[in-house]
Amino acid sequence: MVISLELDSATPLYEQLRNQIVIGIATGQLETDEKLPTVRQLAEDLGINTMTVNKAYTLLKQEGYIVIDRRHGAKVGTRTAEDPKHAAHLEEQLQLMIAEATIKGVDQPRFQALCSQIFARMTYQH
Repeated sequence: MVISLELDSATPLYEQLRNQIVIGIATGQLETDEKLPTVRQLAEDLGINTMTVNKAYTLLKQEGYIVIDRRHGAKVGTRTAEDPKHAAHLEEQLQLMIAEATIKGVDQPRFQALCSQIFARMTYQH
């Protein structure tokens, strides 16, 4: 999986890294139990601070996307069933996205079409 960070983006680097790993898992570019690079190696490969990678990995671990073991490093976690807490968080995020889309003139059919196109690119679906 190729990770590309936008250094001049308003989105923090650790968040960009987190998001790309989540998308990589959802699209099948990263498989369950696949070993991820060490914090040091990924920081070196991307030309960023190790603390940035550590922050992204910590967030991914807290969210259940990866598992970190001191002896074996970080690896992609097992996919889980829907969690009610996550569903509530997703609803919050979608509400904001729909509000932003509405303000920018995107109508419901177009928004739903975009959602369908993106969802179709994800290889993991229940």
